[in-house]
Amino acid sequence: MSNRVDFIQLVPEAMTILMTQEDYLQHQFASSESLSVGIVELVKLRVSQINQCAYCIDMHSKDALKNGETYERMLGLSAWKDMPLFSEQERNALWWAELVTLEKVIDEVDYQRVIDCFGELATVNLTIAINAINSWNKMVKVFKPQVGYYHPASS
Repeated sequence: MSNRVDFIQLVPEAMTILMTQEDYLQHQFASSESLSVGIVELVKLRVSQINQCAYCIDMHSKDALKNGETYERMLGLSAWKDMPLFSEQERNALWWAELVTLEKVIDEVDYQRVIDCFGELATVNLTIAINAINSWNKMVKVFKPQVGYYHPASS
């Protein structure tokens, strides 16, 4: 483990808020007809790739595998636009994740595309999930927990 602070132990109340958000999202995606946990794991992994967060790439690769994801699709994720391995829903979720993460302007056409694919509730939840993983990526990149180390509060 690095010599930086263990932010999870230092501010457990704040971490409880973030973990409650994660629990909410897991529940929402488990019961969603338009947006599955598997798609969200791909999104978390892709956002972590964009942000170059080694800890989160490690964590979400393992989580994706547990959810039935394949190595081939995970390896192709960084080039998803050119890979025939992803469904239309997955492509829309990954595209939305990149727009939000890279802070692109989201015009009416972009917005309507994702609403048409997922519906209003799932679009809001997907956007919350994208913002959540971006937040986790930034925290982890600052405090640098050891890659492969899972804090009991985060499992």
